[in-house]
Amino acid sequence: MTPMTATTVLVPGAWHGAWCWDRVIDGLTAKGLPALAVDLPGHGLDPGPLSDLHGDAARVREVLDRLEAAGDDVVLVGHSYGGAVITEAGVHPVVQHLVYLCALALADDESCATIAAGDPAALSISQEGRPNLSEALVIDEDGVATLTRPDLAGRCLYNECDPETATWALSRLGPQPMVTLQQVPDAVAWRATPSTYVVCANDFAVHPELQRIMATRCSRSVEWESDHSPFLSHPDLVTNLLADIAGA
Repeated sequence: MTPMTATTVLVPGAWHGAWCWDRVIDGLTAKGLPALAVDLPGHGLDPGPLSDLHGDAARVREVLDRLEAAGDDVVLVGHSYGGAVITEAGVHPVVQHLVYLCALALADDESCATIAAGDPAALSISQEGRPNLSEALVIDEDGVATLTRPDLAGRCLYNECDPETATWALSRLGPQPMVTLQQVPDAVAWRATPSTYVVCANDFAVHPELQRIMATRCSRSVEWESDHSPFLSHPDLVTNLLADIAGA
């Protein structure tokens, strides 16, 4: 009898939608593994409105509820800001493993904006010589941030992608409420659920040294020579890792 495999649920980071996972879903499907990506409220094909961290986590829990009703186990994956989302949503009983892809593995007193504030090692990380994604942001009076400098955003997010892929991705980025980056999670899933952290050593959005600090919170970690978006620049790496976890 063939052992059952878990369904991989993929959560995008800030400004992104489910579309960013297309290559990974294709790779997992080719291996016969079930996978789906989630559009958080107001992102991708979701009509909105935009939400906050807790609303985004609630959207993921809705998906997990459906999979639980179907009898599935889940590997829950978060990229970048999506790590904060799976930290809160991942306490759902159907989740068997968490994967943080250069993601923000928050504690219960941390937000995405403050995760480095209380850690001397994180505070000492040098930003010299790195592009600054915040310089590409325009924040409107409602606190919604839009990336308006594709040249800088591309260097921060897609520096190892081919130009065609980077242009394709940049054209699909949407607005992101700043409140999502300022809230602390209501639950911390990595404290009790097995987890894998993927450090991306060539990341210009989340500093690799901060990633290495967060990786110590997880059950295990791996490190890749990748930019911030390995689902586009190195999809085979992502696919093979998730296939190994989901099929275990």
